[in-house]
Amino acid sequence: MSVTTPAASPLQKLRSATGARRIFLHTLLTGVAVVMLYPLLWMLSSSIKPDTEIFTHPGLIPNELNPRNYADGWSGSGNSFSLYITNSLIVTIGAVIGNVISCSLAAYAFARFEFRGKKIWFGLMLGTLMLPTQAVLIPQYTIFYNLTWINTYLPLIVPKFLAVDAFFIFLMVQFIRSIPRELDHAAMMDGANPWQIYWKIILPLMKPALVTTTIFTFIWTYDDFLHQLVYLQQNDKFTVPLGQTLFLDQTSGSSYGAMLAMSTLALLPTLICFLVFQKRLVEGLATSGMKG
Repeated sequence: MSVTTPAASPLQKLRSATGARRIFLHTLLTGVAVVMLYPLLWMLSSSIKPDTEIFTHPGLIPNELNPRNYADGWSGSGNSFSLYITNSLIVTIGAVIGNVISCSLAAYAFARFEFRGKKIWFGLMLGTLMLPTQAVLIPQYTIFYNLTWINTYLPLIVPKFLAVDAFFIFLMVQFIRSIPRELDHAAMMDGANPWQIYWKIILPLMKPALVTTTIFTFIWTYDDFLHQLVYLQQNDKFTVPLGQTLFLDQTSGSSYGAMLAMSTLALLPTLICFLVFQKRLVEGLATSGMKG
Protein backbone atom coordinates (compact mmCIF):
# COMPACT_ATOMS: atom_id res chain seq x y z
CA MET A 1 0.00 0.00 0.00
CA SER A 2 1.62 3.30 -1.13
CA VAL A 3 1.47 6.51 0.88
CA THR A 4 0.94 9.73 -1.02
CA THR A 5 2.89 12.72 0.25
CA PRO A 6 0.70 15.81 0.31
CA ALA A 7 1.84 18.62 -1.95
CA ALA A 8 3.27 21.71 -0.30
CA SER A 9 0.81 24.53 0.02
CA PRO A 10 1.52 27.93 -1.59
CA LEU A 11 2.06 29.39 1.88
CA GLN A 12 4.70 26.78 2.69
CA LYS A 13 6.44 27.44 -0.64
CA LEU A 14 6.43 31.16 0.10
CA ARG A 15 7.90 30.62 3.56
CA SER A 16 10.57 28.33 2.13
CA ALA A 17 11.52 30.85 -0.55
CA THR A 18 11.57 33.67 2.01
CA GLY A 19 13.81 31.64 4.34
CA ALA A 20 16.24 30.81 1.53
CA ARG A 21 16.35 34.46 0.45
CA ARG A 22 16.98 35.55 4.02
CA ILE A 23 19.85 33.09 4.42
CA PHE A 24 21.38 34.28 1.14
CA LEU A 25 21.14 37.95 2.16
CA HIS A 26 22.64 37.30 5.59
CA THR A 27 25.50 35.35 4.02
CA LEU A 28 26.11 38.12 1.49
CA LEU A 29 26.07 40.85 4.14
CA THR A 30 28.42 38.84 6.35
CA GLY A 31 30.86 38.49 3.46
CA VAL A 32 30.70 42.21 2.70
CA ALA A 33 31.22 43.03 6.40
CA VAL A 34 34.31 40.81 6.52
CA VAL A 35 35.75 42.52 3.43
CA MET A 36 35.03 45.98 4.86
CA LEU A 37 36.45 45.17 8.29
CA TYR A 38 39.55 43.32 7.07
CA PRO A 39 41.77 46.46 6.79
CA LEU A 40 40.80 47.45 10.34
CA LEU A 41 41.48 43.95 11.66
CA TRP A 42 44.80 43.87 9.78
CA MET A 43 45.84 47.18 11.35
CA LEU A 44 44.91 45.92 14.81
CA SER A 45 46.82 42.68 14.24
CA SER A 46 49.86 44.43 12.74
CA SER A 47 50.05 46.82 15.69
CA ILE A 48 51.34 43.95 17.84
CA LYS A 49 53.67 42.44 15.21
CA PRO A 50 57.41 43.06 14.86
CA ASP A 51 58.30 45.41 12.00
CA THR A 52 59.92 42.57 10.07
CA GLU A 53 56.69 40.57 10.09
CA ILE A 54 54.15 43.26 9.15
CA PHE A 55 54.58 43.00 5.38
CA THR A 56 56.12 39.54 5.13
CA HIS A 57 53.22 37.83 6.97
CA PRO A 58 50.04 39.70 6.03
CA GLY A 59 47.76 37.30 7.90
CA LEU A 60 45.66 38.35 10.86
CA ILE A 61 47.28 35.97 13.35
CA PRO A 62 50.82 37.13 14.26
CA ASN A 63 53.60 34.59 14.58
CA GLU A 64 55.25 36.69 17.27
CA LEU A 65 53.69 39.23 19.61
CA ASN A 66 55.31 42.60 20.11
CA PRO A 67 53.02 44.73 22.33
CA ARG A 68 55.96 47.07 22.93
CA ASN A 69 54.89 48.87 19.74
CA TYR A 70 52.34 50.77 21.84
CA ALA A 71 54.96 51.92 24.36
CA ASP A 72 57.41 52.85 21.60
CA GLY A 73 54.73 54.69 19.63
CA TRP A 74 53.45 56.63 22.62
CA SER A 75 56.79 58.37 23.12
CA GLY A 76 58.75 57.43 20.02
CA SER A 77 58.10 60.60 17.98
CA GLY A 78 59.89 62.97 20.36
CA ASN A 79 56.67 64.02 22.12
CA SER A 80 54.08 62.03 23.99
CA PHE A 81 51.31 60.94 21.64
CA SER A 82 48.84 62.28 24.19
CA LEU A 83 49.98 65.77 23.09
CA TYR A 84 48.85 65.09 19.51
CA ILE A 85 45.52 63.68 20.69
CA THR A 86 44.98 66.76 22.88
CA ASN A 87 45.81 69.08 19.98
CA SER A 88 43.40 67.21 17.71
CA LEU A 89 40.62 67.42 20.28
CA ILE A 90 41.18 71.18 20.70
CA VAL A 91 40.88 71.75 16.96
CA THR A 92 38.00 69.31 16.52
CA ILE A 93 35.88 70.52 19.43
CA GLY A 94 36.39 74.13 18.37
CA ALA A 95 35.32 73.28 14.81
CA VAL A 96 32.25 71.39 16.04
CA ILE A 97 31.11 74.28 18.24
CA GLY A 98 31.68 76.77 15.44
CA ASN A 99 29.80 74.73 12.84
CA VAL A 100 26.82 74.00 15.09
CA ILE A 101 26.40 77.67 16.07
CA SER A 102 27.13 79.43 12.79
CA CYS A 103 25.49 76.96 10.41
CA SER A 104 22.30 76.77 12.47
CA LEU A 105 22.05 80.58 12.58
CA ALA A 106 22.65 80.88 8.83
CA ALA A 107 20.13 78.14 8.12
CA TYR A 108 17.57 79.83 10.38
CA ALA A 109 18.00 83.07 8.45
CA PHE A 110 17.59 81.38 5.05
CA ALA A 111 14.62 79.28 6.15
CA ARG A 112 12.60 81.84 8.12
CA PHE A 113 13.52 85.39 7.04
CA GLU A 114 12.86 87.30 3.83
CA PHE A 115 15.56 89.71 2.68
CA ARG A 116 16.80 91.22 -0.56
CA GLY A 117 18.75 88.82 -2.75
CA LYS A 118 17.90 85.81 -0.59
CA LYS A 119 17.67 83.38 -3.51
CA ILE A 120 20.88 84.71 -5.04
CA TRP A 121 22.81 84.37 -1.79
CA PHE A 122 21.39 80.92 -1.22
CA GLY A 123 22.44 79.87 -4.73
CA LEU A 124 25.94 81.27 -4.23
CA MET A 125 26.17 79.42 -0.96
CA LEU A 126 25.23 76.14 -2.65
CA GLY A 127 27.69 76.92 -5.45
CA THR A 128 30.58 76.74 -2.98
CA LEU A 129 29.87 73.01 -2.66
CA MET A 130 31.29 72.58 -6.16
CA LEU A 131 34.57 74.34 -5.31
CA PRO A 132 37.38 71.88 -4.57
CA THR A 133 39.32 72.59 -1.40
CA GLN A 134 42.56 72.94 -3.33
CA ALA A 135 41.12 75.84 -5.38
CA VAL A 136 40.75 78.11 -2.35
CA LEU A 137 43.69 76.87 -0.31
CA ILE A 138 46.23 79.41 -1.61
CA PRO A 139 43.96 82.49 -1.19
CA GLN A 140 43.06 81.31 2.31
CA TYR A 141 46.71 80.76 3.18
CA THR A 142 47.52 84.29 1.98
CA ILE A 143 44.82 85.77 4.20
CA PHE A 144 45.89 83.81 7.27
CA TYR A 145 49.55 84.58 6.60
CA ASN A 146 48.81 88.32 6.56
CA LEU A 147 46.89 87.86 9.82
CA THR A 148 49.97 86.08 11.28
CA TRP A 149 47.82 83.06 12.06
CA ILE A 150 50.20 80.50 10.53
CA ASN A 151 51.39 77.82 12.99
CA THR A 152 48.35 78.43 15.18
CA TYR A 153 44.99 76.68 15.45
CA LEU A 154 43.08 79.82 14.40
CA PRO A 155 42.92 78.98 10.64
CA LEU A 156 41.42 75.59 11.55
CA ILE A 157 38.83 76.89 14.05
CA VAL A 158 37.86 80.52 13.34
CA PRO A 159 36.40 79.92 9.83
CA LYS A 160 33.98 77.39 11.32
CA PHE A 161 32.37 80.25 13.27
CA LEU A 162 31.68 82.03 9.96
CA ALA A 163 29.35 79.38 8.45
CA VAL A 164 31.75 78.21 5.74
CA ASP A 165 30.35 74.66 5.40
CA ALA A 166 27.51 74.97 2.89
CA PHE A 167 26.61 71.29 3.21
CA PHE A 168 25.53 71.66 6.83
CA ILE A 169 23.70 74.94 6.13
CA PHE A 170 21.69 73.26 3.38
CA LEU A 171 20.99 70.27 5.63
CA MET A 172 19.66 72.50 8.39
CA VAL A 173 17.66 74.72 6.01
CA GLN A 174 15.77 71.70 4.73
CA PHE A 175 15.19 70.54 8.31
CA ILE A 176 13.92 73.93 9.52
CA ARG A 177 11.58 74.22 6.55
CA SER A 178 9.87 71.03 7.72
CA ILE A 179 9.08 72.62 11.10
CA PRO A 180 5.56 74.16 11.02
CA ARG A 181 5.58 77.95 10.95
CA GLU A 182 2.56 77.90 13.26
CA LEU A 183 5.01 77.30 16.11
CA ASP A 184 6.76 80.55 15.24
CA HIS A 185 3.48 82.45 14.99
CA ALA A 186 2.29 81.11 18.34
CA ALA A 187 5.54 82.18 19.97
CA MET A 188 5.32 85.63 18.40
CA MET A 189 1.81 86.05 19.79
CA ASP A 190 3.27 85.31 23.21
CA GLY A 191 5.80 88.11 22.69
CA ALA A 192 8.84 86.08 21.60
CA ASN A 193 11.40 87.78 19.35
CA PRO A 194 13.26 85.99 16.50
CA TRP A 195 16.20 85.15 18.76
CA GLN A 196 13.93 83.56 21.36
CA ILE A 197 12.12 81.60 18.64
CA TYR A 198 15.46 80.28 17.40
CA TRP A 199 16.74 79.41 20.87
CA LYS A 200 13.62 77.95 22.46
CA ILE A 201 11.73 76.42 19.50
CA ILE A 202 13.86 75.88 16.41
CA LEU A 203 17.06 74.71 18.09
CA PRO A 204 15.45 72.03 20.32
CA LEU A 205 13.57 70.59 17.32
CA MET A 206 16.79 70.52 15.27
CA LYS A 207 18.50 67.94 17.47
CA PRO A 208 18.80 65.28 14.70
CA ALA A 209 20.35 67.80 12.28
CA LEU A 210 22.64 69.16 14.99
CA VAL A 211 23.80 65.67 15.93
CA THR A 212 24.48 64.85 12.28
CA THR A 213 26.51 68.05 11.95
CA THR A 214 28.41 67.23 15.14
CA ILE A 215 29.34 63.72 14.03
CA PHE A 216 30.46 64.60 10.51
CA THR A 217 32.32 67.74 11.60
CA PHE A 218 34.12 65.76 14.30
CA ILE A 219 35.16 62.99 11.93
CA TRP A 220 36.12 65.24 9.00
CA THR A 221 38.12 67.65 11.19
CA TYR A 222 39.79 64.95 13.26
CA ASP A 223 40.89 63.11 10.10
CA ASP A 224 41.81 66.23 8.12
CA PHE A 225 45.45 66.03 7.02
CA LEU A 226 45.82 68.65 4.28
CA HIS A 227 44.80 71.81 6.15
CA GLN A 228 46.65 70.81 9.30
CA LEU A 229 49.77 70.09 7.23
CA VAL A 230 49.58 73.52 5.58
CA TYR A 231 48.98 75.64 8.68
CA LEU A 232 50.87 73.80 11.46
CA GLN A 233 54.67 73.77 11.41
CA GLN A 234 55.99 72.97 14.89
CA ASN A 235 55.92 69.45 16.30
CA ASP A 236 54.38 70.54 19.59
CA LYS A 237 51.35 71.86 17.69
CA PHE A 238 50.89 68.78 15.51
CA THR A 239 47.62 66.89 15.53
CA VAL A 240 47.16 63.13 15.29
CA PRO A 241 47.39 62.89 11.44
CA LEU A 242 50.62 64.92 11.46
CA GLY A 243 52.03 63.13 14.49
CA GLN A 244 51.67 59.78 12.73
CA THR A 245 53.89 60.94 9.85
CA LEU A 246 56.81 61.31 12.27
CA PHE A 247 57.11 57.52 12.40
CA LEU A 248 58.05 57.46 8.69
CA ASP A 249 61.58 58.35 7.64
CA GLN A 250 62.85 57.96 4.07
CA THR A 251 66.51 58.31 5.07
CA SER A 252 66.46 55.70 7.84
CA GLY A 253 64.23 52.94 9.09
CA SER A 254 60.52 53.61 9.53
CA SER A 255 58.72 52.34 12.60
CA TYR A 256 55.61 50.83 11.03
CA GLY A 257 54.65 48.86 14.12
CA ALA A 258 54.58 51.95 16.33
CA MET A 259 52.72 53.90 13.67
CA LEU A 260 50.02 51.23 13.36
CA ALA A 261 49.76 51.01 17.14
CA MET A 262 49.13 54.75 17.39
CA SER A 263 46.73 54.55 14.43
CA THR A 264 44.72 52.02 16.40
CA LEU A 265 44.58 54.31 19.44
CA ALA A 266 43.75 57.28 17.21
CA LEU A 267 40.49 55.59 16.21
CA LEU A 268 39.13 55.70 19.76
CA PRO A 269 37.88 59.34 19.82
CA THR A 270 36.04 58.87 16.53
CA LEU A 271 34.57 55.56 17.67
CA ILE A 272 33.44 57.05 20.99
CA CYS A 273 31.82 60.02 19.21
CA PHE A 274 29.86 57.71 16.93
CA LEU A 275 28.77 55.36 19.72
CA VAL A 276 27.56 58.26 21.87
CA PHE A 277 25.50 59.92 19.14
CA GLN A 278 24.45 57.02 16.92
CA LYS A 279 20.96 56.73 18.42
CA ARG A 280 20.19 60.34 17.52
CA LEU A 281 21.77 60.24 14.08
CA VAL A 282 18.61 59.14 12.29
CA GLU A 283 15.95 60.48 14.61
CA GLY A 284 12.91 62.01 12.94
CA LEU A 285 11.32 65.36 13.60
CA ALA A 286 8.29 63.89 15.34
CA THR A 287 10.33 61.80 17.76
CA SER A 288 12.61 64.69 18.68
CA GLY A 289 9.59 66.93 19.18
CA MET A 290 7.93 64.51 21.58
CA LYS A 291 11.12 64.02 23.53
CA GLY A 292 11.87 67.74 23.65
